[in-house]
Amino acid sequence: MHLPPYVYRRPSFMVAVWLLLVSASGFAQAMQTAGASAVVLPSASIISETLMMEMPDLAGVTGNAPIKSGARQIAVSIVRADRPGRHPFLVLEHGRAGDAAERGRLALPIYPANARYFAAHGFIVLIPLRAGYGSAAGPDLEFTGDCADKHFAAGIAPAVQQTRALLEFAASLPYVDAHRGLIVGESFGGLVALASAAARLPGVVGVINVAGGDGGDSLHRPEQPCGADRMRASFADYGANSRLPSLWLYSANDRLWGTNYPQQWFAAFKEAGGNGEFVLLPADKNNGHYIFNRNAEAWHPAFQRFIATLGFRTSE
Repeated sequence: MHLPPYVYRRPSFMVAVWLLLVSASGFAQAMQTAGASAVVLPSASIISETLMMEMPDLAGVTGNAPIKSGARQIAVSIVRADRPGRHPFLVLEHGRAGDAAERGRLALPIYPANARYFAAHGFIVLIPLRAGYGSAAGPDLEFTGDCADKHFAAGIAPAVQQTRALLEFAASLPYVDAHRGLIVGESFGGLVALASAAARLPGVVGVINVAGGDGGDSLHRPEQPCGADRMRASFADYGANSRLPSLWLYSANDRLWGTNYPQQWFAAFKEAGGNGEFVLLPADKNNGHYIFNRNAEAWHPAFQRFIATLGFRTSE
């Protein structure tokens, strides 16, 4: 089911962006209304386009059916201000759904208002539609196991490999400064962001984890995610393998994780040596897990402070 289209302007033509309804199972597909962004540039100054990059070879990365390099392509939405020169990148990682039909329906562009907000701060925003979604639908490479037997690393590794390939691809673009940028991820994408930092992907100087986790179900197991202890161990592993600054953003009424688990996960990350700040965002409507889309102004101040500490400008 789709909401009415939100239309925004490219420099030379119009693009209709269909907003998808977010499922109660926890697939936060990064769709939002036009009014969510506090920083709005004139429409003609923002360029939005979709490019195709080659699928990396994922054989051996996951226990799922491998996808060979060149067999498929990954669609990448790029949103940027129309300015000369090279500028820092911001990779924006989407969440996931356990349901194949939902994964197949996801299509670019996604996160339109948030992408424009980041572009207004000088970032080249790169949003990949990862393998298993939309036009790249196929085996569920991000499956992390049944509820009673979670193995998070197996599902996250293919996404990290694709992010590595995306950064290599971005380095070939004439407007990207590949030596300096951020990875921002929501829900499952938050795990991808932290795992990418632990994998020491080139050029990444900081990561933002928004409502990160896996195994949640707000309908059948509210605030009781599957494999919470194994999730804690995964976050500890990320902390042990990365010293990059990180920002963790969770809402006070996240119905997938609750409030206790995210703080336990962050504590494990820090105890293992991770470098991060935890910000508890306010409750949002019936489920704060979707606050990234539904109440962007709630996290804008924390984002501004974080990028300022890294030396990025905080306004256009």
